[in-house]
Amino acid sequence: MAVHDDCKLRFMELKTKRTHRFIVYKIEDKQVVVDKLGEPSETYEDFTAHLPADECRYAVFDYDFLTAENVPKSRIFFIAWSPDTSKVRSKMIYASSKDRFRRELDGIQIELQATDPTEMGLDVMKNRVN
Repeated sequence: MAVHDDCKLRFMELKTKRTHRFIVYKIEDKQVVVDKLGEPSETYEDFTAHLPADECRYAVFDYDFLTAENVPKSRIFFIAWSPDTSKVRSKMIYASSKDRFRRELDGIQIELQATDPTEMGLDVMKNRVN
């Protein structure tokens, strides 16, 4: 599975310049490409609205939070979105390509696998960063 150069470029922008809140990726013509970029002002709800209910996607989300000492921090989440209602072939392609694609994105701090929205909710993210 090839990875389009734009995928890595946009991820580096998110990681270093924080020009995106999230990036949604999809596999198209045997290549991972950028599907949607989220502006820094967009919210978690905006992000989840861009994940199709019946299609697999990869996503990166820049999660901001406060530590117990009230220090602002952020963590970059890699999310493998594979809803139960997506096609079996699609799930297999995304599952078999995930590790290679994730290795292309240097700087992922936490990984989540989600088949429905509750498996990647803000409460789940909050628990994973603490």
